[in-house]
Amino acid sequence: MIDNIKLLDTQILSNNWYVLKKISYEYTKQDGSKHTQVREAYDRGNGAAILLYNKEQHTVILTRQFRLPTYINGNESGMLIEACAGLLDQDNPEDCIRRETEEETGYKIKDVRKIFEAYMSPGSVTEMLYFFIAEYTKDMKVNEGGGVEHEEENIEVLEMKLDEAMNLLATGEIRDAKTILLLQYVKLNNIL
Repeated sequence: MIDNIKLLDTQILSNNWYVLKKISYEYTKQDGSKHTQVREAYDRGNGAAILLYNKEQHTVILTRQFRLPTYINGNESGMLIEACAGLLDQDNPEDCIRRETEEETGYKIKDVRKIFEAYMSPGSVTEMLYFFIAEYTKDMKVNEGGGVEHEEENIEVLEMKLDEAMNLLATGEIRDAKTILLLQYVKLNNIL
């Protein structure tokens, strides 16, 4: 920790789905003055996301599913087009993304490449997201995907041309940050 930050108090506000904490802390500004602030932080664990791409077909695999937070914030259908992703659940990021890819998309991928990691909403959420890309081929499809039943996932698997995905991004139909970053990475780096 930085010497000019001192945690004073942590309260658990919710431990239902994930952990919501209220934290009081003191910090010292560059001029030497001390200040106290109170903030809330949502701890949902770290996660991983991946964009599958096929060089021969110039396609990518995305998913579509209902996301309650988007629904209550104005997304009329609540449906969101996203790259495959999931929480680490005690796994390392690469094992996590392999598991999530097979569960959500039905593809058993071979080689994954980590491209970067990022905090997605550092003002309120502790999550670090690890970003991956991987090439897929039709013969890697081992099941229909769609998520796992015990997690009550209901995921539609979408295969589309990269240009179509980029058009959905341009029209605002793709509004998920991790997906935007992955699509832009693939486009900017001429991977497809």
